[in-house]
Amino acid sequence: MGTAFFDAKDTQEARPRDGGAVTPGRDGAKIGLRRAAMLQALAAAIWIPQAGLLAVSVGRIADGGGLHDVLWPALGILVLGFARSCLDAAGGRLAFHAARAELSRRRQIAIAALSVSSPVDRGRPASGKAASVIGEQAELIVPYLARFQPARMKASLVPLIILAFILPVSWIAALVLLFAAPLIPIFMALIGWRAQAASEKQLVATGGLNGFLLDRLRGLATIRALDAVDATALRLRSEAESLRVRTMAVLKIAFLSSAVLELFAALGVAMIAVYVGFSLLGEIRFGTWVGRLDLTEGLFILLLAPAFFEPLRELSAVWHDRAAGEAALKALDALAAGGLSIRGAVDAAPAASAVAEAPAIRFENVDFRYAATEPLILDDFNLDIAAGEHLALLGASGSGKSTLLSLISGLAPCTAGRIVIGGIELADDSAHALRASMAWIGQRPHIFAGTIAGNIALGRPGIPRGDVADALDAARLGKVAAAYGNRPLGEGGIGLSGGEALRLAIARAACNPYLRIILADEPTAHLDAATAAEVTDSLLSLARGRTLIVATHDPLLAARMHRAMRIDADIVMREAAE
Repeated sequence: MGTAFFDAKDTQEARPRDGGAVTPGRDGAKIGLRRAAMLQALAAAIWIPQAGLLAVSVGRIADGGGLHDVLWPALGILVLGFARSCLDAAGGRLAFHAARAELSRRRQIAIAALSVSSPVDRGRPASGKAASVIGEQAELIVPYLARFQPARMKASLVPLIILAFILPVSWIAALVLLFAAPLIPIFMALIGWRAQAASEKQLVATGGLNGFLLDRLRGLATIRALDAVDATALRLRSEAESLRVRTMAVLKIAFLSSAVLELFAALGVAMIAVYVGFSLLGEIRFGTWVGRLDLTEGLFILLLAPAFFEPLRELSAVWHDRAAGEAALKALDALAAGGLSIRGAVDAAPAASAVAEAPAIRFENVDFRYAATEPLILDDFNLDIAAGEHLALLGASGSGKSTLLSLISGLAPCTAGRIVIGGIELADDSAHALRASMAWIGQRPHIFAGTIAGNIALGRPGIPRGDVADALDAARLGKVAAAYGNRPLGEGGIGLSGGEALRLAIARAACNPYLRIILADEPTAHLDAATAAEVTDSLLSLARGRTLIVATHDPLLAARMHRAMRIDADIVMREAAE
């Protein structure tokens, strides 16, 4: 957690208020995909009457018929072909738009879940991995929904329809197709399970590599300072090689599934061709209900046999899309599931503070754990902080100091008990307004690429330039601001020292007209003694007449508070001398 002020603006507009809020979009996508699949299945089934007309035309020509005997069948074939093309194009277009809509809906849910995810959530994904899942891997959902779903419906319906037309002509041809067809989905399913597992591993490797690159780019200066460039390059090479191996494993399985399908489809068509050929030659006199096959019937069966396997062949071609798409859906659902959420981040609240003056803060029998499977960090915890009191929380790292600050600010919900701020219980319906009176000052404030004045105002409406100037003076940044003028700072605060960045965070807080509570997490950590003293002076100047809670290891800072309290690993509070 960097430095932030708790303003009334949130990004919760994209997040659904309850589970039913996204149902219309989900149902609309399902209906659209179902309609698209039906249109494409109907387009594939149109080949049956086309094959019948073509077989009739060839039969008439073989019987000595002329142009007038095949004119109308040819016209019918042309009209049906045009209708088939239109239906297939319409189905493909509808499937694509429905798939894009479903992708947008799922992305919206995942982004909304991330936007309200607590910064203290230990299960929160790395930003590089989350960006990879939402921006890159999520795109794999589109071919899965737009291609695989219609192909699956076609493979379920069209072969059965073709079989129903072949059976009255030749029962043995129908029997050959009936026995050959189930072998294809059986082997595809066996291969598909392996393909899905390989795709999931490949997506995990991609997200891990993206997260690794982002983390190393952020720490590039540190890597150079520690002379760890070669070690980082070797690690990157190893990660890239792992991704290459996993990607090739996915491709191998995809090619294997296609080879299996082509083998069984070719065998099925070959057996039909052999049967029809020998039947027309008179060598085989069984397999039909009456008599033997003539040229028209034999050609009709031969034309439908490849079409019988065509939907299955198409399903095999997009089987890899299914494996990759389901892995991407699982990754997006994991992001959307979230963990600890910021209290009051969903419900809108007024921008004005819920408290008019420095409030008292009370913990009443508070329990807290980071996850259901983890032990309690706070167990039946009680604490009273007087209005306007300056309290220092001392303790070893991991003892719960930052956790207490997070609970006060509503960055994480209590497992049990309650927190009362200025007589108002911190709950989902009040947290947003209560945060409007708070400021968080962390160890490493985030500085945006922009001017110093812009980094202090942060686009908050209603902040005049005079207030920004007063905040600069209060934080003792006037000379630094004058030296920079309107020149922008670098991203991440390049150009400012650590102490100047902390004082800029204090100036941000000073610009909040509703500020009543200041939460500071190790504000003097990693600073030299002189700079730490300057930051402490600025912080205490800002905290006059306000409630201040500081989590710190700095005994000099703690000595200047009204009260210091030590927290041990078991959350036992021991009051120090005032």
